[in-house]
Amino acid sequence: MTQSVTLDDIQQPIAGHLTSFRSYFKQATKTEVFLLDQMMRYLLRTKGKELRPSLVFHSARLCGDISERSYVAATMIELLHTATLIHDDVVDEADERRGFLSISAIWKNKAAVLLGDFLLSKGLLVALDRDEFALLKVLSVAVKRMSEGELRQLKASKLQNMNEERYFKVISGKTASLISACCECGAISASDDPDVWVRMRTFGEALGIAFQIRDDLFDYETNDTGKTAGADILEGKMTLPMIYALENASMMDRLRIRRVFKNEKKTPEQVREVIAFVHAHRGVELTRIRMNAIADEARAILNTFPEGDARTTLDQFLSFVVTRTK
Repeated sequence: MTQSVTLDDIQQPIAGHLTSFRSYFKQATKTEVFLLDQMMRYLLRTKGKELRPSLVFHSARLCGDISERSYVAATMIELLHTATLIHDDVVDEADERRGFLSISAIWKNKAAVLLGDFLLSKGLLVALDRDEFALLKVLSVAVKRMSEGELRQLKASKLQNMNEERYFKVISGKTASLISACCECGAISASDDPDVWVRMRTFGEALGIAFQIRDDLFDYETNDTGKTAGADILEGKMTLPMIYALENASMMDRLRIRRVFKNEKKTPEQVREVIAFVHAHRGVELTRIRMNAIADEARAILNTFPEGDARTTLDQFLSFVVTRTK
């Protein structure tokens, strides 16, 4: 494992490209509809960490060089990602996103859904206006897989039958598909070699799975305030730490904790009970081992590319994903 790095360290080599990307993205989302323009201005003020555009640019650097096509790919992916976040907030009835009020909290659900649709259509047009059919195909597959992943999770949570195999199918669709698309689109923008595209797609898939597992571990850890996170537990969302803990527990303990977990109105004491159970039955420990093994698989793919600054930075990106604290 490489030494710990920050996201700023990782983005520093492409800082100029990210600055140009923001202008490119802003231009791509211009609209003469007043309400849409208002919502877009708000979105641009509440931007995230730009992990996905960064992945596109770093992948392009590894496979050749950053080009105009790389900006098109990064814009398409950011439009798609932003649309899914807005739609997720509507489905989850979330009032906040990244510490700001959500679009649906300010402008209500109907406007939020329409904004999400607008961003999706913009993503299609960015590709079609430039005849970028290879990029469009990759993103279309990602959208399909993301929808399938979310629906798999919904079904499993209702039936309370999530297991390790189903879990990996869910996160492969809902999270890894888009991260994989970032890496593949970056490769397509810089190389004409299909073998390079496949390797970057596979690297991105493993990176995305490790990313989601790290996210799921947060629920069983303490944050900077010392309080437990517990959001997935409150929702009754079964993730890998719980799956592994249940496999290691006695039948009586499994039945007891499942009853608590299924309770729709869990008390803080019950959340703490679930977290203690998962730690006691090695759920967190085994999940970390699995996450690091998947990160090693991604690193092995990355090492098939020539040595250089671009490969080093993506290796740091991989380390950042599995060691981040939020």
